[in-house]
Amino acid sequence: MKKILSFTIICAFALSSFGQAKKPTIMVVPSDRLCISKDYKLTFDNQGTEVVLPDYKKALQTDADLRLVISKLSGMMADRGFPLKDLEQEMKNLTAEAAEASMMTSKEGSGISESPIDALKRVAKADIIMDLDFQIKQQGPKKYIVFTLNGLDAYTSKNVASASGSGNPSSAATPEILLEEAVLSYMDEFNGRLMTHFEDMFANGREVKIMIKVFDGWGEDLEKDYDFEGEYDMLSIHIEDWMASNTVEGRFSLSDGTENQMRFEQVRIPMMYERKGQMRAMDTRRFVNNLKKFLRHEPFMIDCKVYMRGLGEAWLIVGEK
Repeated sequence: MKKILSFTIICAFALSSFGQAKKPTIMVVPSDRLCISKDYKLTFDNQGTEVVLPDYKKALQTDADLRLVISKLSGMMADRGFPLKDLEQEMKNLTAEAAEASMMTSKEGSGISESPIDALKRVAKADIIMDLDFQIKQQGPKKYIVFTLNGLDAYTSKNVASASGSGNPSSAATPEILLEEAVLSYMDEFNGRLMTHFEDMFANGREVKIMIKVFDGWGEDLEKDYDFEGEYDMLSIHIEDWMASNTVEGRFSLSDGTENQMRFEQVRIPMMYERKGQMRAMDTRRFVNNLKKFLRHEPFMIDCKVYMRGLGEAWLIVGEK
């Protein structure tokens, strides 16, 4: 009876949290094409291959039209009740945390470990990246704007909402007004798709990727047998059983499994978890850390290390810390 009551309270709490935070957090970011075409870019030599990445800081410091357009689009989303993360502020946070160092190639020629957009996702932890591309074009004395908006799930980079079009030519309107006029008729449908995606995440879990790897020095592998709760089987099977018990409705796909690694894709983790009587947002790191704690206890007693690869992918490396 106590378990049923506790479960009912947790469900009620989760529904209450959903009601309070029912709209996704969004960050508006200029598209790669827009940045690179205007020479707001970073160029690196990554082991003999030239890599070109957008330079958001340069774009914001250089392009007044871009700042106006991002500000207007952010305001339009805020007017519709969507919580926003400010790109410029998040870039300052990124600098403060020295995360930009991971975007630079060292003097010794080390490669890039993290792209600017991945770093932003990790720091800002927005649910949706609103990828904005636009061009201001001339038609005689008048100007008009052509735009493309893509709503990207920050964890999977999947496109969950999109809109594109052009506005009416105007001789007096400023860039942000041109954007507002062009985008306005698309906003309801665009926001509706964002909400459909976000509601699906609350109902069916957030989608992430998880890799299980083995340290060379451990001396064992994922085929080692353990007796857990009367089930004598390989470690990989016990890990798979844990995933089935802790994902939303047991939803995940084991796309690859050997004695040294397991690749889980389309892993649906809960949006919320309870800790100290409070409902908190679940993320990939927290979810994989729970698996780490499971493996530290009897009968496994295995040390593990959690390594994050972006917001929506984590590795659990088994055998050492």
